[in-house]
Amino acid sequence: MNLTELGGWNAACDRAFAPWAEAGFEAGRVALEHRGAYRLLTPDGELSAEIAGQFRHQAEDMQTFPAVGDWVVMQRQDEGAHAVIHAVLPRQSEFVRKAAGGKTEGQVVAANVDTVFLVTGLDGDFNLRRIERYLVAAWESRATPVIVLNKADACPDLDELVDQVESIAFGVPVHAVSAATGAGLEQLEPYLGPGQTVALIGSSGVGKSTLTNHFLGSQQQTTQAVRDDDSRGRHTTTGRHLLPLPSGALLIDTPGMRELQLWTTSEGLEATFADIEELAEDCRFRDCRHQGEPGCAVEAAIAAGELERDRLRSYHKLQREQQWIDQRQDARASLNSKRRWKTIHKAMRDRPQK
Repeated sequence: MNLTELGGWNAACDRAFAPWAEAGFEAGRVALEHRGAYRLLTPDGELSAEIAGQFRHQAEDMQTFPAVGDWVVMQRQDEGAHAVIHAVLPRQSEFVRKAAGGKTEGQVVAANVDTVFLVTGLDGDFNLRRIERYLVAAWESRATPVIVLNKADACPDLDELVDQVESIAFGVPVHAVSAATGAGLEQLEPYLGPGQTVALIGSSGVGKSTLTNHFLGSQQQTTQAVRDDDSRGRHTTTGRHLLPLPSGALLIDTPGMRELQLWTTSEGLEATFADIEELAEDCRFRDCRHQGEPGCAVEAAIAAGELERDRLRSYHKLQREQQWIDQRQDARASLNSKRRWKTIHKAMRDRPQK
């Protein structure tokens, strides 16, 4: 196996890695991360790995650390059985969410992904607004989104729900499948060619682990039935894994997310809500907020039945969420700057006088 067969290695990777190669380092791809310990895929097998102390010291934030799917610069130790990670090569794509808890940090869910399968269930947990949220993050990641509507075998209104999704997913392929019965799964095969990397993203209980088992051709991922009362499932995938498939593709299976907290949305919002962005060009005022201003083309489209008000509400909600994140990021950057200058000034004061 060579680097190209591990998915996503290209001319840009060659250029970025060239100085490291000359110094005797090797490249590997992160297959698993758990509490600071890593498993790397390499052309001659898997290795356990850890981050170099200097890398850890210089890392700016959580988003800087290696994530599943990353290409990293490594150096073998212990007669080749272990490796130390010295750097992360520039990412071609990264699916990022706000880290859980009170910290204002981005968390990379999957890196260097070609296609993101946004998986949702056609059961009681079906939610158009959630799909919009996932689409925003997918477009922002620079990977290609594909919507996978699972559990088609248990959906009495399949055509209607597919039409609803297609009405909000401009230019995004929508596939209705059943991981349980195998119906429609052949539609996903073109995305799983040799060297392609695909990430499965979605809530708990939508069937990601069942899909993973189908692609692997074996029962490697544990699955659980969803609850009957609300169609929600429990986390059966507890960590992110990069899994080589028999087709030659690589699959990143991720734990279910109850609520995807967005990190950056500027381009993703425009792509996901292209219909509102296009209507807004005809508003009387360039800074129209579509909240009752005179001459608002967006409000006119709602009145004419051409646009759902719930879709505009979703647009406004995600805008407010981004504004809040931006404010938190600005405050954090200002605080970090003050701390940095305080450290510099202290070092200057403590420097011995000649």
